[in-house]
Amino acid sequence: MSENATPAAAADPSGQDLAGAGPSGGPSGEYTHRQVLTILSGLMLGMFLGALDQTIVSTSIRTIADDLHGLSVQAWVTTAYLITATITTPIYGKLGDLYGRKKLFMFAITVFVVGSALCSFANSMYQLAAFRAIQGIGAGGLFTLVLAIIGDIVSPRERARYSGYFMAMFGTSSVLGPLIGGFFAGQATILGIAGWRWVFLVNVPIGIAALLVVQATLHVHPVSALDRSRIRVDWWGAAALVVALVPLLTVAEQGYQWGWDSPRSVACFVVGGIGLVAFVVAEHLMGSAALIPLRIFRIRAAAVTIAASVIVGMAMFGGIMLLPLYMQIVHGASPTESGLLMLPMVVGMMTSSIGSGQIISRTGHVRMFPILGSALMVAGLALLSLCGADTALVWVSGAMFVPGIGLGNWMQPLLLIVQSAVPPTEIGVATSSATFFRQIGGTLGVAIFLSVLFSSVGGNIADAIRVDAQTEQWQQTVTDPQVLANPLDKAVITELAHPSPDGGVLAQVQDDSSIIDQMHPVLAHPFKVGFATSMDLVFLLAAAVGVLAFLILLLLPRVELRATSARVAVQQAQEPPV
Repeated sequence: MSENATPAAAADPSGQDLAGAGPSGGPSGEYTHRQVLTILSGLMLGMFLGALDQTIVSTSIRTIADDLHGLSVQAWVTTAYLITATITTPIYGKLGDLYGRKKLFMFAITVFVVGSALCSFANSMYQLAAFRAIQGIGAGGLFTLVLAIIGDIVSPRERARYSGYFMAMFGTSSVLGPLIGGFFAGQATILGIAGWRWVFLVNVPIGIAALLVVQATLHVHPVSALDRSRIRVDWWGAAALVVALVPLLTVAEQGYQWGWDSPRSVACFVVGGIGLVAFVVAEHLMGSAALIPLRIFRIRAAAVTIAASVIVGMAMFGGIMLLPLYMQIVHGASPTESGLLMLPMVVGMMTSSIGSGQIISRTGHVRMFPILGSALMVAGLALLSLCGADTALVWVSGAMFVPGIGLGNWMQPLLLIVQSAVPPTEIGVATSSATFFRQIGGTLGVAIFLSVLFSSVGGNIADAIRVDAQTEQWQQTVTDPQVLANPLDKAVITELAHPSPDGGVLAQVQDDSSIIDQMHPVLAHPFKVGFATSMDLVFLLAAAVGVLAFLILLLLPRVELRATSARVAVQQAQEPPV
């Protein structure tokens, strides 16, 4: 690595031990536990910013979409964020080598905060998607740079020891996010500003605090002019990546509306295919300077890990992100309640992550954990696919514990495997590549699975209405004068009896699901059944994707985790033989 995190005193001309992160006095050159924790304090706050945003937005997106009248296009809000975060992930890795990881990390936080502030001013779902794309540019560096820095200063075997700290951070954000997001989304206005807009504004003070802490605690070795002159940024690869991903992800999200064989869809497929070919050619020509060096794929452990990351990312992001929508739309839970109901999954993730981290740190054995994790995730998604509109929330909440255990067993181990499989000098590239492909999978999963949801929900609602219409309870409800006295219920009954050409209430519900909560329970039931049936289909598809990940992970070879950090390993390799 051309740049490595160094003890604070090395960066301070006075030689003072800044923030308690003085140089290690040990002969090994490794950081002490105290020094690592000092550095982690700044890094974790930056990661907390991104993790908190995800949970806040996921539990409040229904309220936001309903207010902006665009529930059916909410995929754009999520996909735009993931596209820019995915594209910038490998670029941050390369620019970190060129300009220093600390500078890039602070830049990422700044861009994320600016994007958050802009999101609070959005007046439509498409405008919100554009501002979320700016957020994603910052988010691409939040996780990647943190993982690369940790890879520099802590050995893979010891790194598992610190996974508990990161999982505690994710767990805290998973608890606080829904609570904060639910509170804001449930308020009409706060200080004259719509409540849901504070979902994004809250990132501003947190981001400023993160910048101050990172500046005080993260001391890195500057990149020398000589090192900088040897580093090339793969701008051609980055441009080709944009050309490939944007149209392919766009058609994945919009294909069901355009028609998969429509001119627009075909054009997206053609342009995306050209971009992919151009990207592979650019990476081949750039050699070691490539965003994603192709030689990584010659290492079996790295290739299997990256392939599995794509598939698992699809299942994880595409399937689990629907859970808040399921609980809010189908069961009428508030954003806060839906977040709290997901606590079993958080507990499962934290428990398994800490447990697997301790075992890996003590034994060095890691292969079995991602295999076990993928199997449990498949089982959990299969259980969720059995949950219908009338399933008790207690059962749904309990079923989430299983995929939570699965996530905790594969997230950290997969990263440890790929970082140990490559030479120490390429740990940054390996980290960004693994993160990049996981986000590729997640972006595809969100786009494809939300497309499946909204392309099938209309038909499923219609089927559920036909079934319920045969019941005595339905017949009594549609003729009840008290029900007909409610303007909304009367409009729904009239629309169902005489459907309008523009889709009427079925189309309205897909853009503003809050209408369901305002209906008489009997009239609302088939709408909830329709959403539940479509979501069950998504969970089942996600489980099928997870099976493929499990089969790929069986190909993992045994990997010996390094007992030294990348920084020390590089130093040892550069020392002349005695």
